[in-house]
Amino acid sequence: MIRRLAWMGALFSAAVGLLLIAPLAAMAQAQSAPGLPLKAGLIALAANIGVGIAAMGCGLGQGRLVASAMESIGRNPNSAGTLFTPMIIGLAFIESLTLYALVIAFLLMGRM
Repeated sequence: MIRRLAWMGALFSAAVGLLLIAPLAAMAQAQSAPGLPLKAGLIALAANIGVGIAAMGCGLGQGRLVASAMESIGRNPNSAGTLFTPMIIGLAFIESLTLYALVIAFLLMGRM
């Protein structure tokens, strides 16, 4: 069991290391100005991590919202009609925050 956890930790560390190094290595070819590849790589890294965090938060929020709605419907089946519309509106609001993060990421990528 401890060996398995050690391997999982090593794989996780390697994956995080590759994630942090990949944008910097991808931008290493264009050397028009000193410091520009590093700046572009860090902007790409920030945009990708930001969208990933937003998508994770969106998934957690949507899952919690739907789980609460299903639990409420399970306790009181007659409330299904009254819970449906607010649930859909809440899901739309949660999804709009993720799309907002995607727009910000596109704006950051335009600055590279």
